[in-house]
Amino acid sequence: MSAEGVASQVEHVRHVRLPADRRTPAAARALVRAVLAEAGLDDLSNEALLLTTELSTNAVVHAGTDLDIEVSADTVGLTVTVTDFAGGPIETVLAHPRPDASDISEISERGRGLLLVDHFASRWGTIHEGARKGVWFRLDRPDGSASPHAVVPRQLATGATLGSVPVAAAPTPGPTPTATEMAQLSQTAPDPYADDPLPDFANDLLSRVAEMVGAAGGVVRLDRGDGAGSKVLARYGRPPRPDDELLRMPLAVNRPYSGELELDAAPSSYAQPLAALVAERLSLYVENDRLRRADLRRQSWLTFLAEASELLAQSLDVQLTMALIPQLVVPRLGQWCAVHTTDEWGRLHLAAASHADESMLPRLHAVLEESGPESMLSRLRESSRTEAQVPLGPPMEGFAVPLVARGQRLGTLAVGRHQRHRHDPDEIAVIEDVARRAGLAIENARIHEERRKVAHTLQQSLLPPVLPVVKGIGFAAEYVPTGDAAEVGGDFYDVVPLTDDRWLVVVGDVSGKGVPAAAVTGLVRDVIRVLVHDARPLPEALARLNETLVERGGGRYCTLALAAVGPAASGDGALAVSLHLAGHDRPVAVRADGRAAFVGTGGTALGLLDEVATPVAELTLRPGDALVFYTDGVTERRRGRDLFGPERLRDAAAPLAGYSADVVAARLKTTVIGFSADTPRDDIAILVLRNDALPN
Repeated sequence: MSAEGVASQVEHVRHVRLPADRRTPAAARALVRAVLAEAGLDDLSNEALLLTTELSTNAVVHAGTDLDIEVSADTVGLTVTVTDFAGGPIETVLAHPRPDASDISEISERGRGLLLVDHFASRWGTIHEGARKGVWFRLDRPDGSASPHAVVPRQLATGATLGSVPVAAAPTPGPTPTATEMAQLSQTAPDPYADDPLPDFANDLLSRVAEMVGAAGGVVRLDRGDGAGSKVLARYGRPPRPDDELLRMPLAVNRPYSGELELDAAPSSYAQPLAALVAERLSLYVENDRLRRADLRRQSWLTFLAEASELLAQSLDVQLTMALIPQLVVPRLGQWCAVHTTDEWGRLHLAAASHADESMLPRLHAVLEESGPESMLSRLRESSRTEAQVPLGPPMEGFAVPLVARGQRLGTLAVGRHQRHRHDPDEIAVIEDVARRAGLAIENARIHEERRKVAHTLQQSLLPPVLPVVKGIGFAAEYVPTGDAAEVGGDFYDVVPLTDDRWLVVVGDVSGKGVPAAAVTGLVRDVIRVLVHDARPLPEALARLNETLVERGGGRYCTLALAAVGPAASGDGALAVSLHLAGHDRPVAVRADGRAAFVGTGGTALGLLDEVATPVAELTLRPGDALVFYTDGVTERRRGRDLFGPERLRDAAAPLAGYSADVVAARLKTTVIGFSADTPRDDIAILVLRNDALPN
């Protein structure tokens, strides 16, 4: 037949070129659907759309080039041609009448789609034209009224080379799937809103393919590599009999997943390729499930590491930090965990251990304490020495990783294997990350411990070890450092003997905190002691101290309260007090009868100006009277927006009249600390001077 004769029979022709991406099959279906509607061939839509989807998808996946889609229709049928531009032969599927089951097993993955074409098409063939190759198929209406001038591809009408064309053959025994069943099978998909859609999807897919091939039963097994072994993901029909011939298809998934599709079906032309197609679809969604679970697991590990870091960072105590590490590891990352630390000689010492089964702890400790060349302790030494991961053998299997921080070897972290499976690469990476974070936490806790010891030692050096015991005079002091034990405060107090048989009470507060403030505090104490030992008058001593702070104080200032106390000239047991205030809070005088009042006159803080004013106030303390000195850590104690303030201190001191200096100081400290639940933000210093003489 000539090309003109062919063209005269064509009533509807569409041609389009599409890119090789995931949207191409949908565009090809839309083109075919439009031609079918124009030609009134809606009764061929199922077969036409199924075969168009199969051929276009196969070309996108395997050719990877642009596609030419040509759709031609006449009054009795439809012809679709799918052509790509990739070189090479089309997979040979049929060169003789329809194959038997043994032939189908030899067909490659790319050729299985042509089986659908062979099954549903009235005619079909392959096209080779230069760098182009393609497949065409013809669908005629099932009423047998095929036209002798039916439309065929343009290439055949113009004399192009025809590829392998199957000839009619009697159908092979066994169930023959319909186009509707194939369309439903290809359109089956998991529920996108389900928490775990894979089991339902596998059951749906398995039941559909089993019904299509007439299988008596079937099962899908999946091993997720989590130590639980192979589990049944989906089941259909009855269990197979021992003598049944089963059709098995492995699932193409990546490790650690593995699985298979098993059908109890009689051999037929389409059982194996359909099972292979279902296995491929199932493999795709199983692989998606693996990736989804892996992503969720990695997210959970990141959350775990973040929470572990936060817990480790909150602890600045060395022993508490090391005890916390095994609790973080067990049981999520292993059956047991042990932390060893190195001493200055490089010897390992067990710091903390934990086991998922507490009854196994004595056994674990016994194994960890064993010595010898093959002992666990020897393997731990190797890990610490080489700073590398070292496996641990029976009876407590696992592995050890070094604890290293800032280039220093701190010890080892040993983790036991899980009860049912070994650690996977993700878990090993997480354990190594935990070891790095634990090493830094231990090192930070050690540094903080050293700083705390230094701060405590320095703070104690700025305070008198004991207050003097003087007949007729009671001295008592309470000191509470700031909430940060690693910081040195600037508050201080002292009681110094004077040359004229009097005593000098000193209470001061240097601005700032830390080592610089401590250095200025030490300077103030030493200068005061030197000056009073030289019998300098107190106003002159304060002036010299101010000059020293201006020159060497580094911009820091100091508030100071000085009180020279000694027996009064009246000889009735009273004490004469000369009070000098240099910018310091006024002390509270608590009389024996319960009255309390602020005394003294404020002056200028030292270290701010070249000249200072420190007016003197002369007081008399009768027997039973007391004088309470304090620093701003008392008055500035905060509870929300409320401050403790000097008035609360005065009111709290008044009921303590008649008590000894020790009791007054202790109860005032308790009152100040109890004012707020927060830790002190500033040092608290309280010094009580009391006239302990008996009244005449």
